Amino acid sequence: MKKIMFAVVMMFATSAAFAADSDALKAILKAKNYADAAQLLNASVGQLATPAEKAKAYNHLVQLAMDKFNKEAAVDLANAALIQTGKASDVTPYDTVGYYEAAYNALVNAIECDKYDHMPDAKGKVKPKFREKNLEPVANARVQLVNAGQREAQLGNEQGVLKYWGTFLDTEDSEFLSTFDKSSEAGYLGQVAYYAGLYANQAKDVDRAIKYLDMAMKDPEQAKDAQAQKFAISQANLKTKADTLKFVDELKAFYAENPENEAAFGTLCNLYSNMGNKDKVMELVKEKIGRDPNNYTAWALKGQSEMNDQNYKDAIESFKKAIAIDDTNAIVFTYLGFCMNNRAAEIEGDIPTQKALYKESMGYLERAKELDPNRQKANWAYPLYQCYYVNYSANDPRTKELEEMLK
Repeated sequence: MKKIMFAVVMMFATSAAFAADSDALKAILKAKNYADAAQLLNASVGQLATPAEKAKAYNHLVQLAMDKFNKEAAVDLANAALIQTGKASDVTPYDTVGYYEAAYNALVNAIECDKYDHMPDAKGKVKPKFREKNLEPVANARVQLVNAGQREAQLGNEQGVLKYWGTFLDTEDSEFLSTFDKSSEAGYLGQVAYYAGLYANQAKDVDRAIKYLDMAMKDPEQAKDAQAQKFAISQANLKTKADTLKFVDELKAFYAENPENEAAFGTLCNLYSNMGNKDKVMELVKEKIGRDPNNYTAWALKGQSEMNDQNYKDAIESFKKAIAIDDTNAIVFTYLGFCMNNRAAEIEGDIPTQKALYKESMGYLERAKELDPNRQKANWAYPLYQCYYVNYSANDPRTKELEEMLK
């Protein structure tokens, strides 16, 4: 009896060790092109008997994708050599779209393959077979997703950008790539993450936008702009009063630890302003000016708050201090001219002083026009029309030109 049982155990062990591939796997492995193999795998993945079979199937897709990638890469490399030697007319057209898509397919399937390849077998043991072979070629192909995303951006294809740049970024910390040296990406990863964040926000995918901007913030060259965009996106997507109060608390805590962060300061002021808490805005602004008397943002926000309170006299002084620090913002020049016009209108019985104010205002508003001629950011046209009307008369060609613009 013991001998028979031993024989049975051996038989089962042998059948497990030399189990034939399932019919579903055989069909996938017979496919000679990526599209056919992918279609078969998607249709029959549930019929694959074990994680090992699934790993084998996904590895087949990796190899088919890499075959396509290597074929097009060879043509691209040969073309580059011809261009370098002055023989650009001899270059051979190649499948650029297929080249980038093959890099994408190789990467996503290599990660799936790796996932199943690291699952324990029937004995509870993990014996990966494919990572060592796939890692370097797939990781090198992955870099082409950056170029693929750039091409999609040039074509104006938002979803294509997110597909390629998003996949490049989303796989940065994948287990499959954990042992690959990605130090060469340092020169461009932050920039890709920053622009991918902008595209994700444009596509109204806020979570992805924040994720990519967080990645961009790790790059010193992108950190400032990425931080500002993150604050702006977070503020724009506040849905309830509770959301706003929570964000204010988080931002206050961040600003307390990072008092030099201009984005945090500006966003916090805007939040308080939107909540109608003008006292908090001025408290923050005065504290900022006390620490940094030449802070452009603080003077501009102070002027805006004073303008909103119709305190035009103080607003004029604040905006003048702001433009003395930075004279490139058309909106601030427009606000300054607007305040000067309103200040002039407040004066009664002193025509020379009124005209002098309108004339001074005109110079600032013409600077706004110079900075933003198409009024994309600053609506300088009406206050400038007022200045021309007072200084040049209603029938002056300059006044008439603006009158037409305002119709």
